[in-house]
Amino acid sequence: MALTKVRGSGITGMTISANNEITMPSQPAFLAHGSGSQDDMTAGSTATVVLSTEVYDQNNDFASNTFTAPVDGKYFLVFTSLFTDTPTDCTEIEIRINTSNRIYRLFFDPSRQLSAAGSVSLSLSTVADMDSSDTAIIQVTPANGSSTINIHHYTFFSGCLLA
Repeated sequence: MALTKVRGSGITGMTISANNEITMPSQPAFLAHGSGSQDDMTAGSTATVVLSTEVYDQNNDFASNTFTAPVDGKYFLVFTSLFTDTPTDCTEIEIRINTSNRIYRLFFDPSRQLSAAGSVSLSLSTVADMDSSDTAIIQVTPANGSSTINIHHYTFFSGCLLA
């Protein structure tokens, strides 16, 4: 027998199954990705990553490339992307999960990994302390390099409320 807790609005807030599995259909969780490549990012310029396709958005908290925390809490946020046409003289790619409270950064030197212009896959994750109405976006800055880099459409941003 399952136990269901219904909020005053008639929406199920939590269900505990007979096996003690808990589901919370209104718990914030999202997964978004690009619908196409984001091309021609130039060295020294910062770009907000375009994430125009939602795979799921359980609490309708993701819109216009931005996650907005509905409640205070600790949020697990993950960004992963494939960068293509990376020039060998590009000395750094900076990825940022930029929240209202702080910026979480990853610095990567593709010149140490690539022998020819090519592709590199990078991921950044964090548990972010967010207050209600705080936002999170993804930004990328390539450094140096004689040509541009591209963000492949195999790019994902996801998150969920942990506590």
